[in-house]
Amino acid sequence: MSSTLVECVPNFSEGRNKAVVDSIVEAMKIPGVYLLDREMDADHNRSVITLLGDRENIAEAVIRGVGKAAELIDLTHHQGAHPRIGATDVVPFIPIEGVTIEDCVAIARRVGEEIWKRWSIPVYLYEAAATRPERQNLEDIRRGQFEGFREDIARDPARKPDFGEARIHPTAGATVVGARKALIAYNVFLNTTDVSIAKKIAKAIRFSSGGLRYVKGAGFAVRGLAQVSMNLTDFEQTPVARVFEFVKREAARYGVPPLSSEIVGLIPKKALEDAAEWFLQVENFDSSMILENRLAAVMSGKMAIGGLRAGAEPFIEQLAAPTATPGGGSASAAAGAMAAALGSMVAGMSRGKKAYVQYEQQLSQVIARLAQLREELKSSIDADAESYNQVMAAHKQAKVTSDGEGLVDAATKTATQVPLETAQKAREVARLIESLRPITNPNMASDLTVAAALAEAAIKGALANVEINLGSLKDAGFVADVRSKVGKLQRQTP
Repeated sequence: MSSTLVECVPNFSEGRNKAVVDSIVEAMKIPGVYLLDREMDADHNRSVITLLGDRENIAEAVIRGVGKAAELIDLTHHQGAHPRIGATDVVPFIPIEGVTIEDCVAIARRVGEEIWKRWSIPVYLYEAAATRPERQNLEDIRRGQFEGFREDIARDPARKPDFGEARIHPTAGATVVGARKALIAYNVFLNTTDVSIAKKIAKAIRFSSGGLRYVKGAGFAVRGLAQVSMNLTDFEQTPVARVFEFVKREAARYGVPPLSSEIVGLIPKKALEDAAEWFLQVENFDSSMILENRLAAVMSGKMAIGGLRAGAEPFIEQLAAPTATPGGGSASAAAGAMAAALGSMVAGMSRGKKAYVQYEQQLSQVIARLAQLREELKSSIDADAESYNQVMAAHKQAKVTSDGEGLVDAATKTATQVPLETAQKAREVARLIESLRPITNPNMASDLTVAAALAEAAIKGALANVEINLGSLKDAGFVADVRSKVGKLQRQTP
């Protein structure tokens, strides 16, 4: 697989005709794109397809899927519980590996423009790709649904699409395209047919009406039962377990217990790990305690410091070898990961202790964020080495192609972006480390001092790698933008 992985979860307004969904999926089958999951729901009359691929191929796959959906789905004859404005209703891009949310915004905008050009379907941009604040939330764009859009789009300037003319496609409607973090589509079935109870619970739990942050919710009738249908837009800030407990508590007010719950599409493994920690109350739980995680880390080389890689030397020995990779950029990422690990250790040793009970929530939040940063920095160890290898490959390719300079420049930009992101993450680690000093055991102050020193080393080392790459780039705009970000990082203090 490519070292740049993007997930895309297009939602199509067809959940009853398998042949139609099969044709849409078939249209999206191109090299470099992998089908991870497909879900069809007859009550919602909606399908959710989960794709993974490199940034170029996944964009083309989705554009083709939108075209096939427009060919086969007629919204003038569509009915279902789920709100929708398009045959392809929503297309979110999610960064997975080697890409940022900003990269996914660029992909979303390019895809949106191409959807209009090829299929004459107007496109609205949402979430991180939104061009105006009132379009960040999908439900705000979709208000009125397909039928309402037909009336409003031409006469209401606020409805003007980001791409295309102020008119909907007569049968395929409009499409919403954007970029966001991983979302969990989570539904809870209640032991009742009374949909009004599900609607009341959804109103209580969704953030827009005073409920939990990062939760969107609605009540529907699905499979003969009342269902609280939710989207969890940041499961690390609002865990799945907390959402389920909230629904359970609200349902008890109406004398209705939850019957079951379901995940639509895929769920990040960490979300289930967090749920296990929540319900089992395992002391000082960490994802590395899970056997499969530890095995995967060893076999993939992610246990970099002293951990044996499959068929390779430990990371420290690889650094000592007379080879270009791994080098200083990888070492900087490793230092940042170790800083985050030490911070997690210190916070974990204080969390749950009587003397620090008033800091329980703050400690849990820091541990969760440090865990995420640690994993991202561990991934950057290999990403940095891979970006250097790509630069070398581009130089070789440049000798046999007319666009050699462009290939080298593109690869060098990536090799610049990786250490820049390492420095940004290490700076956040440094800030979190300092935030732990007044709320953790003072006997562990030396561990925090070591963590802070490692974080600063990671920043300094990563920025040195950024600087050396900038010297060979000719894109003045890119160089200026990166130098601005470097300057900001250097001015910041923990």
